[in-house]
Amino acid sequence: MASSNSEYDGHVSPGGPAQTRELPGLTIRKLAVSSMSNNVYLLTDRRTNRSLLVDAADDWPAIAALIEQADTTVETVVTTHQHWDHVRALEDAVRHTGAHTVAGAADAAELPVPVDRPVEHGEQVTVGEATFDVVHLRGHTPGSIALAYADPAGGTHLFSGDSLFPGGVGATNHYAYQSFSQLIDDVEHRIFDVYADDTWVYPGHGDDTTLGAERSSVPQWRERGW
Repeated sequence: MASSNSEYDGHVSPGGPAQTRELPGLTIRKLAVSSMSNNVYLLTDRRTNRSLLVDAADDWPAIAALIEQADTTVETVVTTHQHWDHVRALEDAVRHTGAHTVAGAADAAELPVPVDRPVEHGEQVTVGEATFDVVHLRGHTPGSIALAYADPAGGTHLFSGDSLFPGGVGATNHYAYQSFSQLIDDVEHRIFDVYADDTWVYPGHGDDTTLGAERSSVPQWRERGW
């Protein structure tokens, strides 16, 4: 059972309930799965009841139950980046929902299913009447993307994958293609220089944050190198 909007704080745990946040035009459901505590987001356009799934990370039965509880049609699955822990339920999700797949163009070839729409920085993804801006954040993986939803009632909601967390950017010390300098540059110039402090950040693991809570720390992140 998902928690109500009044209880939403962004804290979920694997095996526990989802949390639900109601915006005027969009319902956000957040679920944690797997031993890696991956966050899965089900984003439902309230006017059409069409949904977009962000990161079919693992535990298809739990994700399927979330979709069934929401009584919605998943039209699109967006994968924020290629890493294995974010795609373990992707094949099941596509097979059971028939959804179109979206991922950053530079990561598309590494996913376990064909990507129907490889996207670049500045493009948009829509579901129903809800529109999300694609933000390409290079450094954690070559094709990592975030999705930014501008709430018509005010404020932005940013689904950041593993590129931005409370307390820092994503890891860049495991693969040859990773680059801290590239990631911190993109996060600073494509997120912090673009969006306001009240922007709510929904990361790929763990709790939510806001840009205002993190902004003053960006120079420290850059100086420490992670």
